[in-house]
Amino acid sequence: MLNDPRTVRITGDDTAAVFRRADDVDAEERPADHGDAPVPEAYVWCNLTSGNGSRALWLLLLPFMVVNLAHWMRPTTEGHRIRTVRLYGLLVRLAGLSLTVLLVAAACEVALDLTAWQCAGTPACAGRHSWLGFLSPVVSDGGWWSEPGRRLALAALVPTALTGLLWYLSHRTWSAYESQPPPPQDEEADGEAGEDAYRSALARPGFWYGRRLVARLRAAHTAAALLTVAAAVGTAAARQDRRPGGPALLDALAPLFESAYVVGALVVVWVVCRRGRTENRLDRGLDRALVRLLPMSSLALLVLSLGYACWSRPDWRSAGRLPGDRVFGTLTLTQCLLVVVLALVAHTLYRTHRHPRTALRGLAGPAVAMLACALGGVMSGGVAQRVSDWLDGTRRTLPGPPVLLTWQASAIPPLLLLLLVVVALLARRTLRLRRAEAVQVERDHPGEPTDAARTRRIAGARAMAPLTDLAPRVIGVVAVATLLLGTASLVGAELTDEVPGDAARGTSSALQGAADTTQACGSWLIGVGFLLFVTWGRRAYKDPAARRTIGILWDVGTFWPRAAHPFAPPCYAERAVPDLTWRMATWTGSTGGRLVLSGHSQGSVLAAAAAWQLKPSVRRRVALLTYGSPLERLYGRWFPAHFGPASLSALHREVDCWRNLYRLTDPIGGPVRLPGDCGPEVDRAPLKDPLAYGRTALHPLPAPILGHSDYQADPAFAEERRLLLARLRPGVPAPRPVEEADGTAPTDNTPQAPGSSGRSSG
Repeated sequence: MLNDPRTVRITGDDTAAVFRRADDVDAEERPADHGDAPVPEAYVWCNLTSGNGSRALWLLLLPFMVVNLAHWMRPTTEGHRIRTVRLYGLLVRLAGLSLTVLLVAAACEVALDLTAWQCAGTPACAGRHSWLGFLSPVVSDGGWWSEPGRRLALAALVPTALTGLLWYLSHRTWSAYESQPPPPQDEEADGEAGEDAYRSALARPGFWYGRRLVARLRAAHTAAALLTVAAAVGTAAARQDRRPGGPALLDALAPLFESAYVVGALVVVWVVCRRGRTENRLDRGLDRALVRLLPMSSLALLVLSLGYACWSRPDWRSAGRLPGDRVFGTLTLTQCLLVVVLALVAHTLYRTHRHPRTALRGLAGPAVAMLACALGGVMSGGVAQRVSDWLDGTRRTLPGPPVLLTWQASAIPPLLLLLLVVVALLARRTLRLRRAEAVQVERDHPGEPTDAARTRRIAGARAMAPLTDLAPRVIGVVAVATLLLGTASLVGAELTDEVPGDAARGTSSALQGAADTTQACGSWLIGVGFLLFVTWGRRAYKDPAARRTIGILWDVGTFWPRAAHPFAPPCYAERAVPDLTWRMATWTGSTGGRLVLSGHSQGSVLAAAAAWQLKPSVRRRVALLTYGSPLERLYGRWFPAHFGPASLSALHREVDCWRNLYRLTDPIGGPVRLPGDCGPEVDRAPLKDPLAYGRTALHPLPAPILGHSDYQADPAFAEERRLLLARLRPGVPAPRPVEEADGTAPTDNTPQAPGSSGRSSG
């Protein structure tokens, strides 16, 4: 980034830091040695998304990350009542809560139902797995742990440990990310307080400080997970105790425990619904009593439930599936209803401010929420199906996982067929566009010898780049198909209470063959997907290169604060944006200088977010240079409430100047597309790629097609940076003293460097 092998970290730590060239470390103290040359700095933040091997665990949190994205995809909210906006956030938070319950319910299905209830209660299965022998009434000859309630209590340690792991990861990252305060803002000191002070939500003082909400949500989700485990154990025991002939004490305790589960669930839902994000101010409150009491009371109820289940019940036998397996159907129905209502709310918001570039006409949030629920269902069903196959194989001595999970797995082959059709249509479109681009490439290089192979490569790169703009259509098709297939799976499971192959018995041979094929293929595909998932996670744990690949996935997914799910991977921007803001604010405050803030790809998004967080007086001393930027192409379309045309136009007005570079071969970066006369002021004409079509004196070897990378190799980058610096220099104020801790100023007014060019890329 600094184009120099000798670099020095001037501030920061091993996670994220600011670097300078060794010759520039004390540039402010030696202005005569630098003259008018800018002092470049580099902010490196790649460890925030790749880091150490523990990042591999983030793969488990993928559904949580996706549903958190849905929160930020709401349409522009200007002109709407605050209740509608809050309802949108509330529905996404409830969808996130359902995913937590789904994950823990899947763990309960594996540990309690398949292992402790079915396999340990079946002599043939327990005999094949010797490590379950002490839980089997036959193998252990009626040992203490062989009673069903005690087996369930022991197996409950697995989902409880999973809950503890999720809590630990969330709390550790909360301390490292959400607890980073941004610089204090005093808008009144700048004389610009009021309604226009926050043209974008990203400019609000508390936007990147979600400490309080994440703590509340973490407490609620932890309590929900513990209550799920407690209910899985306690309701099974209560169902046994309600049968005639049982002890009177246990019969009296059963409704008390069931009532406690209901009350606990209502309290958790109330906590999730009660409070959303606070962005207009730094909310330093923490709700310590709630954060501590809610999880601890749920843990106490879990311990009591385990003790209740361990009570001796000599006549209790485990048969069939564990009572309560219909919770998966309830969760599926709840998620479908939440997504439908969320779509209605999103459509209401979009109708007021329609914009043709908005992804899926404002329905991107509901579509992504649907995909998050589907992803959670596939992961849950995949784990349950693989464990069932491992315990029982093809012997069919066990009832297996709930019927609904098999129906959902059977929906995967039709969904993949639909995806193949979509991919085929996209390929056809790309081929047509490549032929058209080939003609344009030859027009762009008149008088040069034609190279058919070279032309095809350039045209192919140009034709592939616009596929990014078609992503909303693909996501929309998949989301609608997922909703319909999920609904059909739920209806089929509820009406037949049999797996698809068995439910189709007695029908036409074609229908029965289709049902058997989809069931077999779905089981196989979900198993392969589960193995690939585990393999990818294992590789990411050991291989830094693979971990960086996963880090690229998280660049967009973890840019946003955890507003809907506390167990999502942490928001690196809650560390990176305050870092950049602190650095720019302190540097301009101590030197009186101005700076060019340049960022590539996701770094340009961080640069814009950091510029929004500056005081207006400081923001006017900053010039933006973005290149390969997804600010409008991805963020403006998918997150219109925060990066829409109004927000980007306001940013353009509030900084000193802004220039954006992009290529037609870049699948990620694109123009900012500001409305009116602002567009040409920001977007430069598309850069040439490659820099030379054939061999020239300057490029004797074939120039590469750069696409999204190496923008600094283009002479346009140096030219635009030089013009920005030249524009900034006339307004550089005279050096001023730096206030010391005791309020006095140094006696010598050391001249300061006139400008700094910092890059926010990694």
